[in-house]
Amino acid sequence: MPSTYTLISSNVLGSSTASVTFSAIPSTYTDLVVRFSARLDRAVTDSTIQITTNVSGSVYSGIRLRGNGSAASSATQSGVASWEQNTINAATSTSNTFSSGELYIPNYLVAANKPASYFQVTEDNSTTAYVLAIANLLSSTTAISSLTFGGYGYNFVSGSSFYLYGIKNS
Repeated sequence: MPSTYTLISSNVLGSSTASVTFSAIPSTYTDLVVRFSARLDRAVTDSTIQITTNVSGSVYSGIRLRGNGSAASSATQSGVASWEQNTINAATSTSNTFSSGELYIPNYLVAANKPASYFQVTEDNSTTAYVLAIANLLSSTTAISSLTFGGYGYNFVSGSSFYLYGIKNS
């Protein structure tokens, strides 16, 4: 990892929880990165997580590309209240398998719309594994000061981990 990455906060879950929030994000960095390994308790093979910031309203949009080794798909979302990132391991996928992902937000403090990239892999020792890439956009000039990861009413299970890093442009 480049020496400009600084761990701001981490959260390794000791019990199931509905959401993980990084609040009071300092304004001393240029970019933000969240890396995670997570699983939801929803009784399906894979599920969806949502990501929100301190900015509320229908200001989130994104373009998703997803592949599983034999098929590819794409979808868009626009003017919604959170970024929806799907295909995360859930309760009926192979025991103890967790999806790994990264959210990258450059220029989180600027008074302009904020793009964000999201990459994730999901595997459950079956015939299907997924890779997901999403180009997100937050249509707001407000600086990002908090990030929340949620499971749409389901819980992240114990052992899920979230790490927030700040990146300086120097």
